[in-house]
Amino acid sequence: MNIEFNKNEDVNKQLVYELKTRLKKIYLGGGEKNAAKQKEKGKLLARERIDYLIDKGSNFLEVGAFTADGMYAAQGGCPSAGVVCGIGYVSGRQCMIVANDATVKAGAWFPMTAKKNLRAQEIAMENRLPVIYLVDSAGVYLPMQDEIFPDKEHFGRMFRNNAIMSSEGIVQISAIMGACVAGGAYLPIMSDEAMIVEGTGSVFLAGSYLVKSAIGEDVDNETLGGATTHCEISGVTDYKQPNDQACLDSIRNIMSMLGKPEDAGFDRIKPELPKEKEEELYGLFPENREKPYDMMDIINRIVDQSEFEEYKKGYGQSIICGLGRIDGWAVGIVANQRKVVKSKKGEMQFGGVIYSDSADKAARFIMNCNQKKIPLVFLQDVTGFMVGSRSEQGGIIKDGAKMVNAVANSVVPKFTIVIGNSYGAGNYAMCGKAYDPRLIYAWPTAKIAVMGGAQAAKTLLQIQEASLKAKGEVITPEKKDELLKEITDRYDSQTTPYYAASRLWVDGIIDPLETRKVISMGIEAANQSPIKKQFSVGVIQT
Repeated sequence: MNIEFNKNEDVNKQLVYELKTRLKKIYLGGGEKNAAKQKEKGKLLARERIDYLIDKGSNFLEVGAFTADGMYAAQGGCPSAGVVCGIGYVSGRQCMIVANDATVKAGAWFPMTAKKNLRAQEIAMENRLPVIYLVDSAGVYLPMQDEIFPDKEHFGRMFRNNAIMSSEGIVQISAIMGACVAGGAYLPIMSDEAMIVEGTGSVFLAGSYLVKSAIGEDVDNETLGGATTHCEISGVTDYKQPNDQACLDSIRNIMSMLGKPEDAGFDRIKPELPKEKEEELYGLFPENREKPYDMMDIINRIVDQSEFEEYKKGYGQSIICGLGRIDGWAVGIVANQRKVVKSKKGEMQFGGVIYSDSADKAARFIMNCNQKKIPLVFLQDVTGFMVGSRSEQGGIIKDGAKMVNAVANSVVPKFTIVIGNSYGAGNYAMCGKAYDPRLIYAWPTAKIAVMGGAQAAKTLLQIQEASLKAKGEVITPEKKDELLKEITDRYDSQTTPYYAASRLWVDGIIDPLETRKVISMGIEAANQSPIKKQFSVGVIQT
């Protein structure tokens, strides 16, 4: 391998090391002191509960590990938004698991906690995954109630989703393993089955202090809403368990008896590893985000046997489209090309730019995959659509709209991996978050923004310069450099994958070597939800 490969490898491995280091810190939740308090009560921690619940040796695909990362500093932080979510296997059945982390503000709900729970429910609803809630929460974080309580995508939407899922036959099982207060009490009770742990679990609309304040009644929390009360007197819960382990064992037993889900019919054969070494992804992906590289080198290290049937290979070369398999599953891949190519039009450096012919090709390919019932995988390293008079006169807006239309109306499941740049309308056309990918994950090399940092900083600087001049301020070259650095640093901090993941623009950040696992588990989940809708692209058909 050459020096450039080795340099890329070192940089990308360092980025993966940073990712794993940051995850280790997040996995500590609210810290050792708060964890010890939970242990003293005989409780397992949120991640321990999930580890105990899922099948031994099976994969767990976490959703939103970095949610709220770097946010709520004034409140002392909220790692993982105080809740652990992900797709796991319980008694051989894939399901969505949602576990409150009581070490983080007693499991209280922050604004991003609500957003994360709703994302978990959205994934479950799209893929008809059973949901297991491991409840241990003090309820809404009152100092921020105005950002959690009343709006459509706030706290109450979760209970609406409980009702919708139940009506659609999507199984929901709740385990009350700690506090479950006020509005939060509706979540387990609106589930299909609810169990409670004796001594630590409690559920009530108002705790003992509020009851005393509201109606003057003196009552302790256990009498008010403990396991005995709700399993033997009120009948609110269905099963009483002596401890966390017994409770989780009971869930596993129930899950083992679920009927077989319907099959969407996505094609899968025996999985094969790529012939090309997956580890070479580190060396092939350039350190410099502006540097060209061949996206086929990436695809060949993701698809089974490194076999790929390319669609319209010589046409619209700034986007690669084609068929392959990932972990045995048939997939249609749409990927941005970054290399310099020589064609009859002359030498062209694509750099992730989408041209008219490429948009046209991608739209046609997406339609074909919908016709053949083949899931779509988007590999994003896109800087946007081509601009300039030649492109405008060539109808780039029309062709771009055609591609966006095809992506928006696609009925087969879509999966997006942001491996590099994800800028402007390119993010939309390549199935960004707004276009309903079943899962969207990013490599540590990802950058997500309306435009690149250098372009944005210069534009913002011009605006700021004009504003200062209007006030009569003199801008020296030194002041200009200082402003440019300040703007660039701020803008660059907002384009990192961690910034995106903290706000759930992506479901998580992964080691590039986990790409096949994410896509495979995603298609397996989607295969439990037969396609009911007919594909149509509406008015833009030519």
